Amino acid sequence: MDKALLLILPLFTGYLLDLLLGDPERLPHPIRLFGTAIYKGEKLLNKGNNRFLKGALLTGILCVTAFLFFQFSSQWLLTLHPAAYLVFCTVFVYYGLANKTLIAEGKKVFHALETQGLEAGRKQLSRIVGRDTTALTPQQIRIAVLETMSENLSDGVIAPLFYYAIAGVPGMMTYKMINTLDSMIGYRNERYEQFGKFAARLDDVVNFIPARITALLMALVSWSRRGLLFIFQYGNKHKSPNSGYPEAALAGILDTRFGGPNIYHGKLVEKPFIGANDRTVLHHEIKLASSINHKVCFISVLLIAGIIYLTYT
Repeated sequence: MDKALLLILPLFTGYLLDLLLGDPERLPHPIRLFGTAIYKGEKLLNKGNNRFLKGALLTGILCVTAFLFFQFSSQWLLTLHPAAYLVFCTVFVYYGLANKTLIAEGKKVFHALETQGLEAGRKQLSRIVGRDTTALTPQQIRIAVLETMSENLSDGVIAPLFYYAIAGVPGMMTYKMINTLDSMIGYRNERYEQFGKFAARLDDVVNFIPARITALLMALVSWSRRGLLFIFQYGNKHKSPNSGYPEAALAGILDTRFGGPNIYHGKLVEKPFIGANDRTVLHHEIKLASSINHKVCFISVLLIAGIIYLTYT
């Protein structure tokens, strides 16, 4: 079996599994194992002096371990039988994508807000965002969902696919380790400021290109000139070097305003506004955001498959 087929088949099959099943709640998931390793490493090392170096050491060890495990495992299975390799890679492409669940969680918030009221919407939103949701208005809840869907389209879908294109499942899973490290220890607070700084900066680096690809694809699949203009006008206004780009694209597509101050972990965080049209986001607009996510994911899979085919044939 040629190299192109060995990469393309797991890509399409893993994508289809995510499209059909989403993240499994009751099955083992590598991200949970990553999280356990990070938790134990942080408990062991995040104390005393040289916390930055200790955090960098933990990050390096976990990332190298993830890459080597998936590299050697996949190659060993390939020597046993191509079918074993294909099954292994398909499973981890499926685990590496989070598009179905991302969209489903966003829709749940909109649905809870529409059918059960403000408190239900706030509670459902708290499952997917880090900000304090207890005092958010319906408008702020909807905006928070749309911001999260656009940002995580990059982090949870396009970036994993990007690193799959570069280094297969080992690249994809190493990226997921970096992203999990950032989500667990990449905070600017007393506990993690030094220990998690290296992981946070590494996450910024590995997401630099995927975030901009995501934003451009969002504007292109929507045929939105305003979305494209927003990318260049507002993409670099965000506190994060990457999150602002897909958020700006969606704000432009919807012609609405994202950003502004929010409370995270008990602290008021001032975030610049993305866009100027502070209009009310309507319930049905979650369908458009979901459609954009699906289209961008599908086109990315096709593009990567095409690149792999041209590279190896």
